[in-house]
Amino acid sequence: MIRTSWNPTLAGVLAALVSTSLLTAQTPRARDLGVPFSGTPAKLNAITDVPGLEVGYSTLISGQGKLNVGQGPVRTGVTAIWPRGKQSVDSAFSGWYSQNGNGEMTGTTWIDESGFLDGPVLITNTHSVGVARDAYIEWQVRNKHPSGTNNLGGEEFFSLPVVAETFDGFLNDINGFHVKPSHVFHALDTAASGPVAEGNVGGGTGMICYGFKGGSGTSSRALDGPLKGYTVGVFVQCNCGRRPQLQIAGVPVGLKIPEDVPYAKGSSWIQEDVGSIIIVVATDAPILPHQLKRLARRATMGLARTGSTSGNGSGDIFVAFSTANTEAAKSSGLRDLKMLPNDQMNPLFEATVQATEEAIVNALVAAETMTGVDDHRVIALPHKRLQEVLKEYNKLQ
Repeated sequence: MIRTSWNPTLAGVLAALVSTSLLTAQTPRARDLGVPFSGTPAKLNAITDVPGLEVGYSTLISGQGKLNVGQGPVRTGVTAIWPRGKQSVDSAFSGWYSQNGNGEMTGTTWIDESGFLDGPVLITNTHSVGVARDAYIEWQVRNKHPSGTNNLGGEEFFSLPVVAETFDGFLNDINGFHVKPSHVFHALDTAASGPVAEGNVGGGTGMICYGFKGGSGTSSRALDGPLKGYTVGVFVQCNCGRRPQLQIAGVPVGLKIPEDVPYAKGSSWIQEDVGSIIIVVATDAPILPHQLKRLARRATMGLARTGSTSGNGSGDIFVAFSTANTEAAKSSGLRDLKMLPNDQMNPLFEATVQATEEAIVNALVAAETMTGVDDHRVIALPHKRLQEVLKEYNKLQ
C-alpha cells in the first residue's frame, strides 16, 4: 500500500517478538513509485543477487508508551550477512573504510592485517555490539564452525567477528539490553538467499534516516560489457542525515516536506546529523583486498547522492568483500588467485555508487511510521508526496 498521509497512527499493540529471516520484499520499492535510478539491477535488486550470499534477521518490537529501562518499549534487532552462506567456513577477501568514525565496526584491524573477512557481517544497535560479537563466537563453538584464517588446527581457533552498529535510542530502550544471544543465533541460523525484507527489520528496526523512518535497504547491479556476468550488491542500515539534506534522484525532497511536519512528539533531537550508516558491498568479481578497500570507499559517493555530508556525530563505516577466489585463506600450499586489473574496476565503482544510492532510498520507501519510547514518533517518507515532488522536477518515471 502506498502511504498518502504524513500522520498515520500506531495500529494496536506491537508483537513482543517478530523473528524474520528473509521475507518477500515489501512492495512498492523505490522503482515501483517511479523513482529513476542509473544502472541495471540484477534479478532481485538485492545483495543476495551475489551467488551464495545469505541474509538473516531478528526483529524485536514490543511495548508502547513511557520508557521503562529494561522493560521497553523495544524497537531493535540484529542483521546477519553471510558472504558465502552459513554452511561455509571459507573466508572472503575484504576491505573496509571509515568515512566518519563516530561509530563501531569490530574486527576491522584483522581485515586490514589479513585481507580477509572471517564469517558474517552482523549489524545491530550501538549498545548491543558486545553481545552480538560474543554470541557469534558462541555460535561458532556450538556449531564447530571455525573461520578460515583463524583456524589453528582441529577445533582450536580464535575469532574476531565483524559487528557494526547504528544508534536507535530515540525509538528503542537501548539501555535495556534487549538483544540476547538467542536473537543473534536466530539471525545467523535463518539466513537465506532470495528476496530481502527492507525497512523496519533486523538491526534497522528502530533507525531514522534524514528525519524520516529509516532502517534496512538493499540493491544490486548487473555488470555489462567486459565484466558481464559479475554482480555488485549493497546492503545498508541507514540512520543518518537531516531532513533538509535529503535528495532523491537529484531532487531536494527533504526541503519539499515542511519542517513543521513533526519528526516526533516533543523532540528536535533527530533534526541534528547525529545518526550513522553501515554499508556492506558484496561482489563476485575477482578482486583483492586493496581493491576491495577502493570499492568500499565508493559507497561514500552513493551516500552523498542522497544528500549526506557525514556530520560529526555520524558513524559512516563501510565494508566490502568478494566471493571469488575460494579457498584463498587455506593455511598451507600455494594459492592460485585471479584478479581484475585496476584499469577494469571503473564499472565496479559505478555499480557500487548506484546500488548504494538506491539501497538507501529503498530503505526509506519500505520503512513505516514508528512510535517508540515516550511516544516518540518518526514518520515514514510519504510516498504520494515523494511522487509529487519528483513530478514537479520532471523526474517521475
